[in-house]
Amino acid sequence: MGSRAVCIQRVVPPCFEASQLKKSKTVSPSFVNTRRKRRSNGVRCSSITDFIGGDLVKPDIGRWLADVEEHKAMAIYTPHEGGYEGRYLIGLKNQGYYFLDISARGLGDPETTLLNAYPVCPAHLGKQPIARWYYPPEVDYRLSALPPNAKGLVVWIIEAKVLSKSELQFLALLPSLRPNVRVIAECGNWRKFMWKPLAEIANLAEQE
Repeated sequence: MGSRAVCIQRVVPPCFEASQLKKSKTVSPSFVNTRRKRRSNGVRCSSITDFIGGDLVKPDIGRWLADVEEHKAMAIYTPHEGGYEGRYLIGLKNQGYYFLDISARGLGDPETTLLNAYPVCPAHLGKQPIARWYYPPEVDYRLSALPPNAKGLVVWIIEAKVLSKSELQFLALLPSLRPNVRVIAECGNWRKFMWKPLAEIANLAEQE
């Protein structure tokens, strides 16, 4: 096979005279007016959060911490793009709370999984006996492993919108069964980060 030679040619930029450069910089008045109209018709910033980012300015962290201590079980609604809930999570972490992050999908019965020893059957090949393993209750196990200086345990449940009303009612009553436990359930999405008492979402206050 014959060798192929590649020839790379360096292209020298063209030279312009000073008079040509001055002419190229001149802009017609109609073009300037068009640019001014586009700027005037653009979207203007309405608040300081549009300049420095809405996730950096959160003056309601104090109210969030006070509501968590008062109601002990909260339902939160986060923006679709995500990330805003991390500011409020760090606020609870700075107060001395530890976290148990679980997903509502595949959780099963919340009362059995969180407060009782629950069985798990591993996969088998058909010719083996069906084994059953028991796991300790998630909440009690985590409470026993907390350090002495911890303020409590926060059970953070993602995708809680798939839970039924009865399951949400149990989560709202969980802090009364375990006083050192706080419950945060992600029950949906909204344009901004907002929260409500979980008992109100689960219609528990009306039944009481």
